Amino acid sequence: MFHRLASRSLPKAARSMTARRIVIGNNVTTRPAVAALSTTTRYFSAKPATISNPDMMCRQCEQTKDHVACTTVGVCGKTAETSAMQDALIHAVKSVSLWAKAARDAGATEDQLHAANVWTLRSVFSTLTNVNFSEERIAEYVQQGMTIKKELEKLAPSSAAPTGPVAEMDLLGKSLTDLEEFGHSVNLLTRQAAMGNEDCFSLNEIATYGAKGACAYAAHCYQLGRMDDSVMKDLHDVFAKLASDEPDMEGLLVNALKVGDINGRILAMLDDAHASTFGEPEPTPVKMTATQGKAILVSGHDLADLEALLQQTEGRGVNVYTHGEMLPAHGYPGLKKYPHLVGNYGTAWQNQKFEFATFPGPIIVSTNCILEPRRAYRDRLYSMNEVGVDGVTHIGEERDFSKVIEQAQSMKGFKKTIVPPQYHTVGFNHRAVLPLANQVIEAVQSGALSRIVLIGGCDGSQFDRNYFTDLAEELPDDTLILTLGCAKNRFIRSPKLLGAKLANGMPRIMDMGQCNDSYSAVVVASELAKALDCGINDLPLSLALSHLEQKAAAVLLTLLNMGVKNIRLGPSLPAYVTPNVLNVLVENYNLMPTTNALDDVKNIMAGE
Repeated sequence: MFHRLASRSLPKAARSMTARRIVIGNNVTTRPAVAALSTTTRYFSAKPATISNPDMMCRQCEQTKDHVACTTVGVCGKTAETSAMQDALIHAVKSVSLWAKAARDAGATEDQLHAANVWTLRSVFSTLTNVNFSEERIAEYVQQGMTIKKELEKLAPSSAAPTGPVAEMDLLGKSLTDLEEFGHSVNLLTRQAAMGNEDCFSLNEIATYGAKGACAYAAHCYQLGRMDDSVMKDLHDVFAKLASDEPDMEGLLVNALKVGDINGRILAMLDDAHASTFGEPEPTPVKMTATQGKAILVSGHDLADLEALLQQTEGRGVNVYTHGEMLPAHGYPGLKKYPHLVGNYGTAWQNQKFEFATFPGPIIVSTNCILEPRRAYRDRLYSMNEVGVDGVTHIGEERDFSKVIEQAQSMKGFKKTIVPPQYHTVGFNHRAVLPLANQVIEAVQSGALSRIVLIGGCDGSQFDRNYFTDLAEELPDDTLILTLGCAKNRFIRSPKLLGAKLANGMPRIMDMGQCNDSYSAVVVASELAKALDCGINDLPLSLALSHLEQKAAAVLLTLLNMGVKNIRLGPSLPAYVTPNVLNVLVENYNLMPTTNALDDVKNIMAGE
């Protein structure tokens, strides 16, 4: 069905209020007080879609076909076979989670659960949009999960052992064909029919996709040596709940809310891990044009991979460039100290088929996003971690980049240095922005700063994502634009905004970092609210978020869980949320779709 949007979270303040009823469709649940819901209101048009016997059924990302579902091949390029394998893997995650929960309840230690924790993060991450297209790699995760499940079974007493088809599933030793057939048997339509309630299944999907994003962020933490067993306990509890087909409106609602809280803790952990490992980010101009010499390009998110490459390329006569979500790496002292980290090349993930083809050196994709490569660069493309594409060389956990370096040395590289160079400044993490708080407050109070607008999130390939370019360019000159995630590429090169400053000399655009640095934005907003003695929603602050995949779903759940309202989400809203569930979001959080830039600017400046 063409419905839209992600999730429902209650602000912390609301949790202490007197409980009242929340109505979703004809179902009533008792939760903390929030605004009443009229389920007869339709805030977005929705048309029912009849889908019978599809080859696949995937609607986990914003770009899903016709905003309904991909049913033959994914818009991302995922085949029906890969989709089935991913469905099988997520079912295996639910099974392992049931046993991990039972083992914890029986007193299993962190060391005993370590393998299950790491496997959960990495296997779930592999199912995100634009991460793993390799059936064989996904099948390996399934087999690893079944082996881990057998070990967990030994840690749970028989009296407390989980039961039912998910807990008892056994795919150990199954062939690719067998795994695909199993995946088809637990696909989205089958699970929705088993639950028998559209709104309950919508909540199930919200929690599923949000948990996927949270696992991805936790996997980034693990790469930096951080693992929090309380987080893993909660993630396993979430997936254990998702293993049930019971149309438990109350429990599924609580489960969805829980994901936002978990992800908030993970984002805080990742923020601290980055700063502790690489130094506190600081505003740093990044060269966005070419430097003569041999070159390697790194795309993805994991900064530990970039650091390892910089160490191995030191003194080897090879320059290193970042791409996409690696751009913020230049703001970290521990990374920018390497002189051969010379700049950033290209824009966001969706342009990689052109940008990778024209880059004169090998390319490493450490995490999402990757697209099915063209022949023009397939032989010089390398994957890492959870990323998988058949026919592409995969670099293992040892991070041995010797083949990449040898290939870079054998290629021509950039023939000349582009003059004049162009720059973009990164590093406006909350640690860098908060010292400017007094300037921001004075500017707001004097009228020199009319509004702060956060424009960020995931970018994508649709034409209507130009909305975010138009929005940034149409905002008045006395507005401050905070940005994060790859959506920033929609406007950071705009001639109208390059070098733009506010009347007090502050830059008009502050790049806060990767998508996970939404945590920084929340910290800044929270501290400004304290300084101005008001709530976050009373600040002269508006949010326009570009949504694409499951990390964005997790971030949205976290923002809602913190009570943030009035978020504009676009260019369209997710297909997995029913009108009844969506109305809860609209009524309680004033969640709204992006419309057109001129109208939205008018409403934003009016505080709407």
